[in-house]
Amino acid sequence: MAHLAHYREAHPLAFVITHWINLISMIVLIFTGFYIHFPFFAGFMGIARGAHVFFGFVLFINCLVRIVGAFVVKSAPTGGTREVVPDYKTWLPQADNRHQALEWVKYYLFLKKEHPLGAKLGVPQKLSYLLIPILILIMFYTGLCIWAPTMNWGFFAAGSTLVGGLMNMRIVHYFLMYVFIIFMFIHIYLANVEGFAPTALMFVRKEHAGLVYDPNRHVIVGEDQEAGHSKGNA
Repeated sequence: MAHLAHYREAHPLAFVITHWINLISMIVLIFTGFYIHFPFFAGFMGIARGAHVFFGFVLFINCLVRIVGAFVVKSAPTGGTREVVPDYKTWLPQADNRHQALEWVKYYLFLKKEHPLGAKLGVPQKLSYLLIPILILIMFYTGLCIWAPTMNWGFFAAGSTLVGGLMNMRIVHYFLMYVFIIFMFIHIYLANVEGFAPTALMFVRKEHAGLVYDPNRHVIVGEDQEAGHSKGNA
C-alpha cells in the first residue's frame, strides 16, 4: 500500500530539537535512575545524582517549551501536504481520523494489512503522545518530592504524605521510570510500523515521496515522486 509523502512541514525543526532533547534526557534519566537504585560499579554515584537532577529539569523545561510551541509554531496537519496549521490542532484526533481508531488498532495488532489514510498520526499514537507531557509533569513532581532541597516544601511534602512517606514516594518515582521505558518501545514501534521514512525525517530531515493529500477536501490528489530526492525544501 502506498503511504502519504513525508514532508519537513510535518515536523518543524523546533519540534525535532525538542524531540531529541526529550530522548537524550530520558536515556540519561533512565540510566542514572537505575544506577542510583542499583550502583553496579563504583565511583559514579555523585555524577549520577547530579546528572539525574540536571536532566530532570531539562526534561521538565523542554516539556513546557514544547507545549507552548504547539500554540506558536505551525506544522502540517497530515502527511502528504505542505500546508500548515497551528500545531496544537494536530494533537487531538482530527476530522480526518477520529473515526479511524478501531481501524488503526487493528493495523497495529497485525489484524489488518492496510492502515487508514488521513490526518497526522494514527489515533492510538496521538493519545499515547498526549499522555507523555502529563507523565513528565508527574515524574518531575515526584522527583522534587524526594530531592533533599525541596522535599520539605509544603507542596512536595504533602505529596509524600499522601502516598505514605518518602520511601513510598521513591518507589512511585522509581516505577514511573518503567512507564517511560515502555512508552519508548511503544513509540519506536508506532513511529516505524509504516516504514522508516518518519525516522529518517526526524534524524536527518530526509523527505520521502508518496501520496499527496488535500487536508481541506480530505482526499488523495496525486503522488509526489520527487520529494525523496529534493535537496532544497525548507
